[in-house]
Amino acid sequence: MSIPTREWQLVRRPHGEPVDEDFALVSMERPDPAPGEVVVRTLAMSVDPYMRGRMNATRSYAPSWELGETMQGGAIGQVVDSRSDEVPVGALVLHGLAWRDVAVVPAAHVSVVDPLPGLPLSLYLGVLGMPGLTAWAGLFRLAAFAEGDAVFVSGAAGAVGSLVGQFAKLRGASRVVGSAGTAEKVAWLGEIGFDAAFDYHAGAVADLLAEAAPDGIDVFFDNVGGEHLEAAIGAFRTYGRAALCGSISGYNAVSAPPGPRNLSLVVGKRLSLRGFIVGDHADLRPEFVAAVSGWLQDGSLVARETVVEGLDSAVEAFRSLLGGGNTGKMVVRLAPDPA
Repeated sequence: MSIPTREWQLVRRPHGEPVDEDFALVSMERPDPAPGEVVVRTLAMSVDPYMRGRMNATRSYAPSWELGETMQGGAIGQVVDSRSDEVPVGALVLHGLAWRDVAVVPAAHVSVVDPLPGLPLSLYLGVLGMPGLTAWAGLFRLAAFAEGDAVFVSGAAGAVGSLVGQFAKLRGASRVVGSAGTAEKVAWLGEIGFDAAFDYHAGAVADLLAEAAPDGIDVFFDNVGGEHLEAAIGAFRTYGRAALCGSISGYNAVSAPPGPRNLSLVVGKRLSLRGFIVGDHADLRPEFVAAVSGWLQDGSLVARETVVEGLDSAVEAFRSLLGGGNTGKMVVRLAPDPA
């Protein structure tokens, strides 16, 4: 028996900002699961900035998506058919075949979830998933955060940045500063414990950062790149450390954006600037999940989501994400959590 499904495919490589014509929502027929496979009904799927890079036909750390094939990404769903003894019908699972309402997945490629009581399952796509681990690995391993450090986070109201700032405060940062794109986001950062925040549209980032962190910074967690990275280099104290996670300011650029003009300061200040990919740090997951689960359950950590309803709206949600339309994690919900 075939399984009807709808799936988003990339049909044209975007030039600059993605447009609707770059994508197609198609109806498909999926076969019955083979031995060792499960059928998963998607409950929620993730849209993330890194996906923009996979739409380009360029060499990168992750392979480009092929035209005419269904796009991929993190999703959480419920098993509705199974040919696996390890993953039964009814199990809640994470997998990497998002952008569709039904997926047939090898059981070895799913992770069974034991939900935290009273919390939405979509948190496993954000604070308890890849964005959360990205924040954890970048702050504690790559930037070698230590109690008493002053921390600056660019893109601080997003899925990763909002967690970095809170993790730093929970572990004893002396000051946490964030940048965001609207006054509303700046206000929210204050609500979740940032010591200072600014709207990067309000002036030169270097000037705004100098006002927010007059004594300088020890750690920079960068989601934006460009002007933010240049400002952080200028604000660093000696032996400052940067974890370079992304550069969303240039993801839709059609020509190479300018790099920081003050890289000469890296030598004199003895700075460490380290780029990273979260997949290289999966060994940190047990300690990350243990700490973050506890913070969520005792209310120490705020995990905000921007939820868009329906598979039909997935491309709209992705484009909104690239334009800063989210506060916290952007999630596309396809179905309510099971009772």
